[in-house]
Amino acid sequence: MTTLLKNYAADQWVVATGGTVPVLSAIDGSVVAHAGSEGLNFAAMLDHARAVGAPALRAMTFHARARMLKGLGQAIMERKEELYALSSATGATRGDGWIDIEGGAGTLFTMASKGRRELPDDVILIDGDFEPIGKRGTFAGQHVYTSLKGVAIHINAFNFPVWGMLEKLGPTLLGGVPAIVKPGTATCQVTEGAVRIMIESGLLPAGALQLIVGPVGDLLDHLTCQDVVSFTGSAYTAMKLQTHPVIARESVRFVAERDSLNASVLGPDAGPGTPEFDLFIKEVVREMTTKAGQKCTAIRRAFVPAIWMDAAETALKDRLAKIVVGDPSVEGVTMGALAGQVQLNDVRTNARRLATESSLVFGDIDIVDAKGVEPGAGAFISPLLFRNDAPWTAKLVHDVEAFGPVSTLMPYTDLDDAIALVNRGMGSLALSFFTYDTQVARDFVLGAGAFHGRIVLIDRDSAKESTGHGSPLPMLIHGGPGRAGGGEEMGGVRGVKHYMQRSALQGSPRVLSAVIDRYLPNAPQIESVTHPFRMRFGELNIGYTLNTPPRIVTMEDIEHFAHFTGDAFYAHMDEEAAAANPFFPGRVAHGYLILSFAAGLFVDPAEGPVLANTGLDSLKFLKPLPPGESIKVALTVKAKTPRNDDYGEVRWAVVVTDSTTDIIATYDLLTMNAY
Repeated sequence: MTTLLKNYAADQWVVATGGTVPVLSAIDGSVVAHAGSEGLNFAAMLDHARAVGAPALRAMTFHARARMLKGLGQAIMERKEELYALSSATGATRGDGWIDIEGGAGTLFTMASKGRRELPDDVILIDGDFEPIGKRGTFAGQHVYTSLKGVAIHINAFNFPVWGMLEKLGPTLLGGVPAIVKPGTATCQVTEGAVRIMIESGLLPAGALQLIVGPVGDLLDHLTCQDVVSFTGSAYTAMKLQTHPVIARESVRFVAERDSLNASVLGPDAGPGTPEFDLFIKEVVREMTTKAGQKCTAIRRAFVPAIWMDAAETALKDRLAKIVVGDPSVEGVTMGALAGQVQLNDVRTNARRLATESSLVFGDIDIVDAKGVEPGAGAFISPLLFRNDAPWTAKLVHDVEAFGPVSTLMPYTDLDDAIALVNRGMGSLALSFFTYDTQVARDFVLGAGAFHGRIVLIDRDSAKESTGHGSPLPMLIHGGPGRAGGGEEMGGVRGVKHYMQRSALQGSPRVLSAVIDRYLPNAPQIESVTHPFRMRFGELNIGYTLNTPPRIVTMEDIEHFAHFTGDAFYAHMDEEAAAANPFFPGRVAHGYLILSFAAGLFVDPAEGPVLANTGLDSLKFLKPLPPGESIKVALTVKAKTPRNDDYGEVRWAVVVTDSTTDIIATYDLLTMNAY
């Protein structure tokens, strides 16, 4: 029996009441499933997400959400073979599936790690430093992020049914917002399988994740200003969605990743015989054939210096000739099928359009010898390499994307010409540049950067570790200007902020400090009774402060420090030279001597809860300290972040003052403290 795919609505698996469509195998055209959403109450799904899922997620701290993401990634990995089995009917090779399935899980792992390392164990996110406003220090400002109180609608493309979902879902859940996922129909059986795995893990709060495997009906009619629509697909559909009257009226956040005529450029120094030339050829072919070219980041335009056009064409054709198209289950096949007959027809149509102004130098638009497949069966196509020697008179090559194994080779005259040509695509997701010349690389980035969301600079030094032209990474942004949609996804914590609202808070340091759970200058301090180094992580309160007695810094101290460390800089050892310096009144104490003496004043040396000093942040020396002057220290608990079951990180605000209470130095001290 053919599988009837289910929707997941209001924490229940629901089959469509009718109106299903067949999901076809890309290998032989057979029906592998039916999908539909008729009968769903889309308004009720939104209400459930807002009333049940959203409060549950917002009640979890960033760290709790991060642990959830890690668990979801582990669940995917533990059952990955189920997804590989589903993926085979989409035309994907095992390597293609690895990018989608294990790459998707890896995205969750990265977001989980960043959530634990870079975000607080809290539900509010501080943005930047506090801003003092009042002259007396009683009125200040602080930017913060809080979770939106709506739903994220994820409308995904067919090409990566797992990764495409998880790269959006990671930042969304980490931001405390529930999601409703709408996958591309052609491969939605794989997405349904992945959602089932995550639901069955038991890690997601009720209402946090819902799935629609058919049309979205009137879903968009019920959106509000607290909702987000994140879309991956064609420019036509993106524009249609963006102009939806409710999205326009409610100012619904809209993140788009759409058509992109990505380019790769062989640098003017990277001729035949150089490692960069070989790397360029390898990368263009890899991007043409991985996932049968069905990648939003694939190389559609390849530019080389005009004098090397013939050499590049020959090298590309030689490498493409080694590609074996066919059923991915057959040994030796290196490129599978397109996602389905509709996609095959679309690629062929656009390839024929490109052929009206470019020469096809490799492949056949209509004929392919697919290994292990009956002639004419499935959605197979040959890799297609076009050549166009007049890129400035050509138009379609800079306008039409054949979303398959299709690329066009073109010449450029000099670096400025190359930059102008890649920018003619009017915005892309990814651009790669192969050069070993660092000045050329800088000039290229300055000329092209404004038009491209990601630029990969590849040379012989980086090649072994490079993730390549077409691999978006969870710690870096994925998106681009203009034609590419003008949106951004992922980018580590940047991606989380798309699902949060930034607000400017104003108030007294006392109130602001309490709101953000972080000590701010001029907020009340809790005078220490017990030395803070005698107190465990859980016993320390924000604002708890140790004020030390003073210590005089003598000339003997300065000279001993200079001889002992070897730091005999003239400002510390030469009175005449120091006095001639506009920053110093004469000889002054070393900055690091001040830090050392400050530590000597506030450290309690006996064994105790403080396990390690792990660093200093934001060190500033604000006033020179002449010999004979004294220093004292205020050590204040600024913030606390749990790290594991045994210890947490304490951030201490350290302020060093002189006898007139002027600030000499400030910094944040980081320690690991036992629970």
